[in-house]
Amino acid sequence: MRSFFSALAVLTLAAPALAQSRLPAEGFADLNERLSPAVVNIATSQRVDGVDDLPRFPPGSPMERLNEGLGEAGAQITSLGSGFIISADGVVVTNNHVIESADAIEVILQNGRQYEAVVVGRDPATDIAVLRVHAGQTLPYVNMGDSDTARVGDIVLAIGNPFGLGGSLSVGVVSARNRNIDAGRYDDFIQTDAAINRGNSGGPLFNTDGEVIGVNTAIVSPTGGSVGVGFATPTSIVAPVVDQILRYGEIRRGWLGVRLANVSRAAADRAGYDGASGAVVTRITPNGPAAAAGLRAGDIVLRFNGRDVPDSRALTRMVGEAQVGSTVTIDIVRDGQRSQLTATIERLEETDGGGARIANGDSGAAPRRDGGPRGGRMFGIALSELDASLREEFQIEPDVQGLVVLAIDVGAENEGVLRPGDVIEAIGAEATDTIAAARAIAGRAAIGEHAIVARINRGGGVTYRRLRARS
Repeated sequence: MRSFFSALAVLTLAAPALAQSRLPAEGFADLNERLSPAVVNIATSQRVDGVDDLPRFPPGSPMERLNEGLGEAGAQITSLGSGFIISADGVVVTNNHVIESADAIEVILQNGRQYEAVVVGRDPATDIAVLRVHAGQTLPYVNMGDSDTARVGDIVLAIGNPFGLGGSLSVGVVSARNRNIDAGRYDDFIQTDAAINRGNSGGPLFNTDGEVIGVNTAIVSPTGGSVGVGFATPTSIVAPVVDQILRYGEIRRGWLGVRLANVSRAAADRAGYDGASGAVVTRITPNGPAAAAGLRAGDIVLRFNGRDVPDSRALTRMVGEAQVGSTVTIDIVRDGQRSQLTATIERLEETDGGGARIANGDSGAAPRRDGGPRGGRMFGIALSELDASLREEFQIEPDVQGLVVLAIDVGAENEGVLRPGDVIEAIGAEATDTIAAARAIAGRAAIGEHAIVARINRGGGVTYRRLRARS
């Protein structure tokens, strides 16, 4: 018996040692040497006017080279990011915000070779873009792994181009899964404490098997530098987007024609449901797939095409991932009774700003006749005038008027103040239902960099936020 307990003790003590033996005692040098050749720096340039007053980087700093051309008419503003090659023939994945608005894109390999890149396609809704370079030779590449297998506590590696310094490796762990940071309707981020800084955007997050499990996209930081709270878009979202872009040159998402909310106690009581998971239908689009299937406002969706629905955000992703034209099953509870409906998925076409319109419906807004802009940016915030498609996308009621927030620049002074889907109804005492009006108001406030108070409609409720007139 004593021998048995001794052996048991040895086995118990050996288990952690066996688990730890998977980690290289000398660090991750071999893994870095294998992976980093496929991680690239991405340099973009944009021709702009009126850059005389832009700040210069100090002499001798690593970023001094970016001062070149400033102050000249039509000067080029350059930004740097990261990406990674996923095929030997030069397919590169990065963040959409890295290459957005670029007039020229250059991919720089670890060995210093530079190639002009073309955009195959991009998806603002998930902030993913696919590029292609023609190198005339086989290129190193990395493989995408299964992000769903990543667990909190797993060791991960981030390789990228922080602050334009070139290839850099940082190591951390998966801090959390399924994070929603209000970046968009498909939020499902992997949180990590591996150091991610400006310039790391678009770079890969690897597991210890050398597989990409995420694309480093955003950080939370009061200083602008890494404080150990970074976010990567998981490959469970990235891979289907990349596949569709390579196949079609665009994204083809499914559309059901419903507005959704998480299950509240009141909604559950009305539906005769004693659970907490699922998504409650708050509105049905007339003549849409959900209406044809017999869904009603107040129904609680429990399963979609055989998959459990934990919340409204998950159902939104499931619908978007559904194949256009396919027939899906929807398990619901209504008046205390469970039943199953079938629906035919239609296509949701999306605007460059991440908004959506119905491909086969008549709910789109009429084109602008005055030639004015439909969207624009100010103070680090991407805004758009409202139309029927954006109301559908962000579930904005018909009586709400203003400018809808599409995105907020990472690191901008107004980051964290607004969220995508917020509607700016007024700035100060003046209504803002056009970009031209907002810019006129904001332009006056920007003189002297004053803060301005905006009236915000958020999810049907009104709140007030103070915006900095500089970003």
